[in-house]
Amino acid sequence: MEKVIDLRSDTVTKPTPAMRCAMAEAEVGDDVYGEDPTVNRLEALVAERLGKEAALFVPSGTMGNLISILSHCGRGDEMLLGDQAHIFHYEQGGSAAVGGVHPRILPNCPDGTIDLHQLASSIRGDDEHFPVTRLIALENTHNRCGGRVLPLAYIDAVGALAHARGLKLHIDGARLWNAAVALGESPARLVAAADSVSVCFSKGLAAPVGSAVAGSREFIRRARRMRKQVGGGMRQAGVLAAAAIVALEQMVDRLAEDHAHAQRLAHGLANIDGIRLDPATVETNIVYFDVVKPGWDAHKLSAALAAAGVRMNDTAPNRLRAVTHYEITAADIDRTLATIEAVLRA
Repeated sequence: MEKVIDLRSDTVTKPTPAMRCAMAEAEVGDDVYGEDPTVNRLEALVAERLGKEAALFVPSGTMGNLISILSHCGRGDEMLLGDQAHIFHYEQGGSAAVGGVHPRILPNCPDGTIDLHQLASSIRGDDEHFPVTRLIALENTHNRCGGRVLPLAYIDAVGALAHARGLKLHIDGARLWNAAVALGESPARLVAAADSVSVCFSKGLAAPVGSAVAGSREFIRRARRMRKQVGGGMRQAGVLAAAAIVALEQMVDRLAEDHAHAQRLAHGLANIDGIRLDPATVETNIVYFDVVKPGWDAHKLSAALAAAGVRMNDTAPNRLRAVTHYEITAADIDRTLATIEAVLRA
């Protein structure tokens, strides 16, 4: 049976043999008591890699973002974030539903940034009519903006703005590892201006589950309380942390291969009649493209590709998303391109 090429997301990967071995052999304890040595090792490793005082292992990136927001903001406080942010689109409004935190949405630029002047002018003054602005949230890489990498100078400028105005900066870094590889910078440098950051081990790095948040020791103390409050306290979680350690130690550098495959896909798509894409917008492992052939839309193309053994998500009436990962080869990219051409010609 021919291999199904699954480009829906970099979350569809299976754990590597090294991860399965590490999980089976993991030394464990009760993490709620702080007694799981493998979790403790992972948290120390994450803090070191991100240049922060401490870190906390959490089951998911959504939980990581939520407890970060809850640790920075109280009920009725406000956070500023982009209108294309994952926190806004895909996390069920948890910050408002659970924490009563008011999201003020500002337009993302095509590269994932938010205009600095608009950010500055959106910070509320001390007026009893307004919620208190406490937090700015950025996303790097930016999923809905095409996996774009935020420029270092921009992140530093947002951090300086936030701190000058008494705010905190949180970075949703689910794919921060991709951003670091793309820029040739350390992850710590990318979040030096941030008060907190969330990172994922199951996106790109192929771990089966898990994320982490990092920041100051005081922030992590609050985040640990918030994790418990939303049901994220785990027991012998070292079996999961062991896979995340392997992910950090073995899977980060190879992300450059995923980026190369995404470039191969983008340039091939740009040459297919009925597809619209600017390859210059593809910076990491995420490729968005539009189907513009009369009689076709994204859902129809996605269904036709799935029937031919290529899976990707339609994300808008005429837009699809493909995400490369470690289970995707150059040959898979070539077959994907051939399949798209054949389907659109049929």
